[in-house]
Amino acid sequence: MTMRTFAGIPKEYGELYSSKIVLIPAPFDGTSTWKKGSERGVEAMLRASENMELYDLETRSEVYRKGIFTAPAACQPEDAPEDMVEKVYRAVGSFIERKKFVTLFGGEHSVSIGSIRAFSERYPKQFSVLQIDAHADLRRTYEGSPFNHACAMYEARQRDRLVQVGIRSVAADERKWMKRKNVFFAQDICGRKKWIRSALSRLKKNVYITLDLDALDPSVMPATGTPEPGGFRYEELLYFLREVFKSKRVVGFDMVELCPNENLYHADFTAAKIYYKMLSYKFYGT
Repeated sequence: MTMRTFAGIPKEYGELYSSKIVLIPAPFDGTSTWKKGSERGVEAMLRASENMELYDLETRSEVYRKGIFTAPAACQPEDAPEDMVEKVYRAVGSFIERKKFVTLFGGEHSVSIGSIRAFSERYPKQFSVLQIDAHADLRRTYEGSPFNHACAMYEARQRDRLVQVGIRSVAADERKWMKRKNVFFAQDICGRKKWIRSALSRLKKNVYITLDLDALDPSVMPATGTPEPGGFRYEELLYFLREVFKSKRVVGFDMVELCPNENLYHADFTAAKIYYKMLSYKFYGT
């Protein structure tokens, strides 16, 4: 699968050797259980990004000048789930070793398993995973596989400090895996700010962010495979992300679960904008 370059940036800002940032596509949707199509999410996001202004008003910066290399796809839609996880793990690890700021765009949430594993191994101390999501994704196995999208956070919960934000859908058997002090339910936080300091205090120094776009309210982000009523407004999400990047060392991130709908193409643009915002926060002032 041939991928576009992010935002159609000039060639000199998209070369691997000179780029500080790597965007790894992970077009996989092999285990989703409702609306299919998230394997097309990265292509839709990249296409929408070509219509985005590259000057960020908030940070007064043009982060693309740091260089954003769009890597070959780490996996293929037809891969078996266990093969996909291994491929993503190897791809992410190889770019971490090259001292790049590594980002991943899915695909369904199971693509995060390999990416988090690669970061966790390279940051054995003071490492947290920040999950921003509507769903807990803490099942040990689902439909016979530990690599199902519903299991995306199980491994991180067992090995790393996992902080979950925006959760509003939980299966009864997932509750035993939840560490209540590290879970910030949407019903308790949306429309408020006082919780943010507490969430930040639960994170360690080095943070990996996994952002499932269904964390946003469906009125903001309707193009997901499993939309859930409630959730963040766009400005709320950005405010929280800005605070995370200001107070912690974000070592990498992924965005998942964009399920494009040709009649709702504004959602693709929203995903591209959030991705670029996160990069702008990371490199602001550098």
